[in-house]
Amino acid sequence: MEDRFNTIAGWVLFAGIIALGLSILSGKFFHADKPEAPETPGYIIESADDGAGGPAEMTMTQALNMPGIDASKGQQVFAKCTACHTVEQGGANGIGPNLWAVMGSGIGNHVSGFAYSSALVEKGGTWDWETMDAWLKSPRAFANGTKMSFAGLSKIEDRAAVAMYMNENGSNLPVPEYVEVVAASGDDEDADAAEGETEAAVAE
Repeated sequence: MEDRFNTIAGWVLFAGIIALGLSILSGKFFHADKPEAPETPGYIIESADDGAGGPAEMTMTQALNMPGIDASKGQQVFAKCTACHTVEQGGANGIGPNLWAVMGSGIGNHVSGFAYSSALVEKGGTWDWETMDAWLKSPRAFANGTKMSFAGLSKIEDRAAVAMYMNENGSNLPVPEYVEVVAASGDDEDADAAEGETEAAVAE
């Protein structure tokens, strides 16, 4: 009986040694505890984020036609600008020029005798809705080298409201009408044509 017990114990011990040995060998070959990436991945999963930080921002025309976007809202936001600018007719220049009737005027030459930065003077063009939107969003991006230290207004709703407020003070640019285009079919060419017609109508 004792011999049989010794035999069984011997086999159990032998099986344990075999199992331990296989475990050590498999760890060396497969590195189960530290998986390694293959030199050439089979495929790459790309993020659905296009890097734009979410959905595309609405256009200035859309923002100008939003409910609640008006001169009174713009006057509240313009309070951030009063440290450097006046907007009333005949107002004095401060660090920045007086902004009476600035909408529709020339960029970098609105107030005669004011020392605009060469970056803004060389920009040229007119202060319309789109250029004012770009300027208010980031003055430095609009005219690299500008003297204006203000970082800009990140919300397009605020930019649209401020532009409306300035337009009411001495300017009278027509507010572009926004017409949403909804394609009736999946035909891309028809949708592009409809969009072109809408943009033409807005430009008028």
